[in-house]
Amino acid sequence: MRDRARALAAAFLALFSIVGFALYGLPFFYDFFVQDLGWTRRQVTSGNAISKVVIGPVFGFLAGLIVDRFGARRLMLAGIVMAGAAVVGLSTITTPGGFYVFYFLNALGYVCGGPLPCQVLLTRWFDDGRGKAMGVAYLGIGVGGALVPILAHALTTAFGWRGALRWLGLLMIAVAFPPAFFVRDRPAPERARELPAADSLRPVLTRPAFWLLAIGSMTSIGAVGGTTQNLKLYLSLDRHLGQADIAGILSLLLVGSLVGRITMGWLADRWEKKHVMVLVYAIVALSIPPLAMSSMPAMLRVFAFLFGVGLGGDYMLIPLMAAELFGVRVMGRLLGIIITADGIAEAVVPMGVAALRDSTGSYGSGFFVLVALAVAGAAAVSMLPSGPNPAATIAAP
Repeated sequence: MRDRARALAAAFLALFSIVGFALYGLPFFYDFFVQDLGWTRRQVTSGNAISKVVIGPVFGFLAGLIVDRFGARRLMLAGIVMAGAAVVGLSTITTPGGFYVFYFLNALGYVCGGPLPCQVLLTRWFDDGRGKAMGVAYLGIGVGGALVPILAHALTTAFGWRGALRWLGLLMIAVAFPPAFFVRDRPAPERARELPAADSLRPVLTRPAFWLLAIGSMTSIGAVGGTTQNLKLYLSLDRHLGQADIAGILSLLLVGSLVGRITMGWLADRWEKKHVMVLVYAIVALSIPPLAMSSMPAMLRVFAFLFGVGLGGDYMLIPLMAAELFGVRVMGRLLGIIITADGIAEAVVPMGVAALRDSTGSYGSGFFVLVALAVAGAAAVSMLPSGPNPAATIAAP
């Protein structure tokens, strides 16, 4: 029980820092990059895009292989340090070159210390109640993401945006490193047999279910990333809302994600997981248009919260669905592929939306693309097979 609690705490705080603080915190500073450094919207969203397109395919599968063979702990420790150092480094940038260097380091930290090792760690430690455990761990993203806009605004007011980035990077390491240091990689032999890492991925990659899951997750996460990465730019530079108001909206969005993670994790242990995924993707698709077009701040907050509910369930359900369909023996390598593909979509789509805004002068066409992606994701997931794969269940611990 103690080892399970340590694994859950390590995953929660790693996701709190690497995803909550970094992924959802850095877009808070995009409008400062535009205003103070004279960059375009496409440029400030390109750091995340280019770094993940380069780092993801090169290191994603390799990270999954390392996790399968050597465990998640050491990779998580390295990833936490790299992600925190990248955020500190971004506080010093004056040129696009430095911007890309530190975004590359951030992407490497995300691959090594973020969802991939956390998902594998929890999948191996939890069998019964896996959905609930994943939901609790993924609350770390929501808590970190809800805190970071308010914290970033307060730190920016006190120390300027560069000082705020330095403090956030140091906090990431201070919060996430200690619990990851003390976690154990696998269940004890008396609790579960050791999981062999030599199983081939070929049978998985030839199944239509793998490609449906990959396409569904890529399109939906592209829609989520395209919205969250552009929302601060849209609200600040297009809608001209104040920094404090924007911080409140972004924080509320991540509060909604907390509700989404708890609710969808609970549902995933009771309903067919593909039905829960379709529900999540539908919420994302339906909440983007009013979030973009609402003229009243109160309505913006309502739909930010609803979008957050969909966001909360999105990432969390992918490993649960993969474990149900394919088992846990190849989870590291399998999630290395899926999370790499999702990361590319999450990075490229925001840059594409920002480029459309730069060229057309409006976010209208970009928001339409985001809705279409979420609908496509729901359609792909609806075609997944129902219930667990019998061949996968024998691989569970």
